[in-house]
Amino acid sequence: MLLGDVGLGMIKMKKLYNQRSSTSLRGAAQTERDGCIILIWIWACAGVKFHGLMAKQSERMKTGSAINASGSGRCRGTPPGSLARREHAASGASQLQPPPLPSSTMAPSRGVQLLCLSKSFTKCRSIPHHPVTTATTLAWPMHARRTYSSFTETLSNPANKLQSYISRSSDPYLNLSIEDHILRKSPPDSTVLFLYVNRPCVVIGRNQNPWTEVNLSILNAARGTNELKDTEPPGIGAVDLVRRRSGGGTVFHDEGNLNWSITCPRNEFTRDKHAEMVVRALRKQGIERARVNERHDIVLDQGQERRPSDPEDTHRTPYTVDEGIPKPLKVSGSAYKLTRQRALHHATTLLESPNLHIISQYLRSPAKHNIEAKGVESVSSPVSNIGLDLKAYQQRLQEVFAVTYASIGKINVAETVGDEYLNIPDIRKGYDELRTQDWMWAQTPQFDAKLDFCNGPEITMNVHHGIVKSFDVEAELVDETHEDIRSALVGVKLQDVTDWTTLLQANVEPFNDRCAAVAKRLEELLPVPEFPRT
Repeated sequence: MLLGDVGLGMIKMKKLYNQRSSTSLRGAAQTERDGCIILIWIWACAGVKFHGLMAKQSERMKTGSAINASGSGRCRGTPPGSLARREHAASGASQLQPPPLPSSTMAPSRGVQLLCLSKSFTKCRSIPHHPVTTATTLAWPMHARRTYSSFTETLSNPANKLQSYISRSSDPYLNLSIEDHILRKSPPDSTVLFLYVNRPCVVIGRNQNPWTEVNLSILNAARGTNELKDTEPPGIGAVDLVRRRSGGGTVFHDEGNLNWSITCPRNEFTRDKHAEMVVRALRKQGIERARVNERHDIVLDQGQERRPSDPEDTHRTPYTVDEGIPKPLKVSGSAYKLTRQRALHHATTLLESPNLHIISQYLRSPAKHNIEAKGVESVSSPVSNIGLDLKAYQQRLQEVFAVTYASIGKINVAETVGDEYLNIPDIRKGYDELRTQDWMWAQTPQFDAKLDFCNGPEITMNVHHGIVKSFDVEAELVDETHEDIRSALVGVKLQDVTDWTTLLQANVEPFNDRCAAVAKRLEELLPVPEFPRT
């Protein structure tokens, strides 16, 4: 329209010019004055219309920015405005319409400048606006971005007071990282249930010593790096070693164990509350021997005589034996982590583990009596399978969770999560941290390893943050070889040791029988398995 108005004005000017040649001098002057008036009219019209177009374009950009700003809760990596476009499309609107613009005027003197820019502006306004995308965004399919964005947004939505998630992944590092993401991102006053099953792995507590809690040689053997002794059970295949972020003792996970996790407000947290919830779910499945013991674990009473008991009492059963034997069998152990506003309580549930007969072998360290550690020690207990189908019990536990927290309302969210959630940056960060050498070994609290020999001095090696700090030999029996070994070991990171014999052979000259004896004892007490598993 703008160029059309200009064209109309130029036609009028041409007619005036043709008339000038056939008029008198005075008539020519009048014609020139009329031409100036027409030219001023052209400038004014062009300026007003151009300004209107510019205002409309500006209004469209403002409208898009406002919609993008309203989606500020989107997950990192989601293109700006994508949530708004989806919401707008769902409403059935064909395009975003700006509000009516007020009329505007422009001084004629601005028209000629704007007229010169009109062609450039016409080209510019024909180029569609596209949001700036990052390399990470381009790497994700659109449906994946929506999924990741939806998970974090739903999780952190203050309106979702009660949520429930089930993991499809069996990766222990990922499931623990999703669990930590829930702890960090869920609203302070919400309660979230998370259920997951891991592949075979040994999970130690945040403040534990792997050399006193785990038979690390079996982990090596399962990977084919060491040969099993005749007295050791056969390997069950690859077994991961994991250090979780919560406290507590060491546990064994496999496909027959259901892990439950509840994140709730800190001021409402008690270990008994959630253990009692689990017992009620077990009893609804017919497991009347289940109860909560004094350590907040869940056990199955083994008494032979049935006695009267309150069915609502989750701390006693008709088969409870107050003293003596038979002792109850442990089926669930728990741990927790507290933050300023939140509490994470998670536990195992041995339902149908195929590896029950060898779990104790993985959790029995040959170095336990040779290491004095400052960390948390596990409390050994006889264990048992409950004998329930995992899928059926998982559904029952969700139902009892909903009943337990019915005062909050209905469950707002019930979803599944999986391996693809590793693409969420915060979850990926936690996953990578759990798989670092420093997290696994350097987080070990300070300890002393005593190297005892049948015909030799007693040697004490101090390790702090996974680094050898001292190597002390009985004063009256120390010799030059021991001094060379001390020089070779002090300052070494245990995570860097693949073989103690190779280490000493490379650093002690000559490598004699005393060196070989020390290397052999270190290999027995402080093996360092491959980590993480490849």
